[in-house]
Amino acid sequence: MAISVALWSITATPGEPSVISPPSDIRITNIALGEEITDENSRTTIKLVYRRPGSDEPDSEDEEDDEEEENDNSELSTTVLCSLTPGKIEQATVDVVLTEDEEYLIEVVGKNTVYLTGNYIDQNPFDQDPYGDEDDSEEEDFDLQDVSSDVEINPDELEIPSSDDEGRFEEIDDAAAAKSAADSKKRPRDSDAMETDEKLSKSQQKKQKKLKAASGEAVPAATPEKKDEKKKEKKEKAEKEKPKAETKTVAGGVKLVDNKTGTGPQAKTGDMVSMRYIGKLENGKIFDQNTKGKPFKFRLGKGEVIKGWDVGIVGMQVGGERLLTIPAPMAYGKKAQSGIPANSTLIFEVKLLSIN
Repeated sequence: MAISVALWSITATPGEPSVISPPSDIRITNIALGEEITDENSRTTIKLVYRRPGSDEPDSEDEEDDEEEENDNSELSTTVLCSLTPGKIEQATVDVVLTEDEEYLIEVVGKNTVYLTGNYIDQNPFDQDPYGDEDDSEEEDFDLQDVSSDVEINPDELEIPSSDDEGRFEEIDDAAAAKSAADSKKRPRDSDAMETDEKLSKSQQKKQKKLKAASGEAVPAATPEKKDEKKKEKKEKAEKEKPKAETKTVAGGVKLVDNKTGTGPQAKTGDMVSMRYIGKLENGKIFDQNTKGKPFKFRLGKGEVIKGWDVGIVGMQVGGERLLTIPAPMAYGKKAQSGIPANSTLIFEVKLLSIN
């Protein structure tokens, strides 16, 4: 299933082929003649030239030069979208999708100018929707427009968990990370510790022997375990001394904490924003997240998401990370969702990737 994101159109003139490389998927839905007809007695044909899927790219520049002419002939295909005749067929309904980042050529054969109209579309809306599962049967449960205002929650009674983990949104190998964490918790065997000590180079041992205290006694050599402890203590001290981010309250009692400030212009109503997020309940249970793959995109302030997001993302800068605490009236109110009980306060860790 695909959803329309924005209007798209192009004017195609005879003798001037139009090259299109869409930044997002486009669905062409209508092709029509304009108000002015140059030739009323002949038909106008609209052709589309495209590259067939599965075409292999050359492995080197030399191969690219050698195979350029052959690839141009073998990888491209031409099809006719429609033919229009003044006074008989002046417009045609079509359903053609142009994939983002691919190149297409639209050519008009005839004497009349034609107009192509369609929409930018999102073909995988449920893969990035933070409020629902992929199962279509549950789509209705996550209607972002259906927000109840019958529940009243005092914002001062909400507890906002802190988030100092700035790397939550990096795309990592979950399996490798889990294995690494498990390995780090294992206590090293005595034999392993002995091997580590034996691997100290002779030059390191000599330097350690030369270290003397003020009394003239030798200073014990620093072990890897002691070094790790010092690093841990230093990190904990830095975290304690780090100033706490200021909590702001905006419309509807939504609370904001900027854990990291981004750069560039601030997001405002009407902007198309790309986000990463982790959604939690107050007990810490994660009910949805988007931390890798295709980011979640929406038009800010246009009711495409819950009200808490529309007011909570405003003012963020690219690269910024923010903690949103959204009372139930600004989320789903009394209506329970899959994984979200009724009257739930929702907590989101969000990161702004881009503003379009």
